[in-house]
Amino acid sequence: MSLLDTSVLVELLRKKIYEFADISVITLIEVLRGVKAKKRKKVKDLIERSFNVIGLDNKVIEAYCDLYDKLKRNGEMISDADLLIAATAVSHGLKLKTKNRKHFERLRKHGLEVVFV
Repeated sequence: MSLLDTSVLVELLRKKIYEFADISVITLIEVLRGVKAKKRKKVKDLIERSFNVIGLDNKVIEAYCDLYDKLKRNGEMISDADLLIAATAVSHGLKLKTKNRKHFERLRKHGLEVVFV
């Protein structure tokens, strides 16, 4: 099973293509902040019906803190949003599907399974 990063989800939505996958609540937030307010509820409902949205649970929080420590120690920090998405994938045993090689490549050595598209 795959966890879609925001970059992949946005592309699928623009092309009106469906893919059976999970998304992080962070991805949902990133997509919705770019939607006009009057369309936001409709888009949110559509995404929530179409994808399994994984929230921030204790497993995600612990994985986030572990990844954060490793990246900080190596001077390889990325945004909190991307780190939370990666932590969601790691903690739930999912492969992250993304277009963002720059941010996520460095997390492979820390246990993130990632597919670049």
